[in-house]
Amino acid sequence: MKAQTLFSGGFSDPSVDAAQAFRVAMTVIARPGEIRQLGGAIPPDGLSVAAGTLLLTLCDTNTGVNLAGNADTEANRKWLIFHTGAPIVPAAKADFAVGYWEDLTPLTQYRIGTPEYPDRSATLIVECKSLDQSGAVLRGPGIKDTARLSLPDVPLLQANADQFPLGCDFFFASGDTVAALPRSTRIQDGS
Repeated sequence: MKAQTLFSGGFSDPSVDAAQAFRVAMTVIARPGEIRQLGGAIPPDGLSVAAGTLLLTLCDTNTGVNLAGNADTEANRKWLIFHTGAPIVPAAKADFAVGYWEDLTPLTQYRIGTPEYPDRSATLIVECKSLDQSGAVLRGPGIKDTARLSLPDVPLLQANADQFPLGCDFFFASGDTVAALPRSTRIQDGS
């Protein structure tokens, strides 16, 4: 297998790969709890395929990214900057943040938008060991009746949703799979 360099691991066909990845990202945001495959990027260690693909798809030179915990490596910084031009920023200035849940909390360190501009909030890409359609019960826009999704901290995510229209949005990435939880989704503990 070829060694990873900062020049490798990007999309092999950028316009097609980015369009396909964007479609998957928008689908899971529109259908909370749905799990889809997402690939195209091969990021360095510390980022899953799905998280790396989201970053390459959604970030550019105007998108501040916070790398938390194991995601915050020199290799990931260089790879992300080379492929997207996105600046690496502290959590308080992040448009996107990526890492494991314990590295991304507390959520109060991220922007939640303002009443005038609720879209000026952070989106967190949460690395997970696995994604399952079990656990928390989800209701709201894009969900016919209910959906289920394994979530890392139901009370904290409920508190985030209680701020709607303010709050953070979430992608959950595991390997080459992704799910999403927009702040408009109502969450109940499913245990």
